[in-house]
Amino acid sequence: MAREYYTINVAGLTRDLPICPVSDTLSIAGFVIFGDYELTEACARELIKKIPEHDYIITAEAKGIPLAHEMARQLGEKKHFVARKNIKVYMVDPIAVEVRSITTQKQQTLYIDGADAELMRGKRVLIVDDVISTGESLAAVEKLVTEAGGIIAGKACILAEGDAAKRNDIVFLEELPLFFK
Repeated sequence: MAREYYTINVAGLTRDLPICPVSDTLSIAGFVIFGDYELTEACARELIKKIPEHDYIITAEAKGIPLAHEMARQLGEKKHFVARKNIKVYMVDPIAVEVRSITTQKQQTLYIDGADAELMRGKRVLIVDDVISTGESLAAVEKLVTEAGGIIAGKACILAEGDAAKRNDIVFLEELPLFFK
């Protein structure tokens, strides 16, 4: 069976995204920036033009990591945070929040290190991700930042998928449709 693709233009670049089933009735276009430096740099550059002032950037592991890193690098910021999927040995007093995302299809827990939480306290934190769809991962990271005492400066992503494109509390570069059978 031949694979289907969805063509997207984002940040001045064109990519063919594979259509991937997530259930019997729903498929998504698989958008992955891992290893695509040209796309990551261009999307970071364009997204930076839309984001509010902030002190730190945070993203959820894993696909948002290259974007958060590149945005922080282009902005000259010395630190950004990653909400991890597992507790790491270096973490002391981690904060945890449960999440269920459309791409992982199961319940997960996200963690931030207590030392990172301390740095966030009273600071404006921008949440970034590659794609926002159901908003579950976004809500979990938002809760982590809030529990750490951080202030949500804004929420940004490269692509807003499905109903996320109708939200007025996120900034994004392009819409990404859902595919129903």
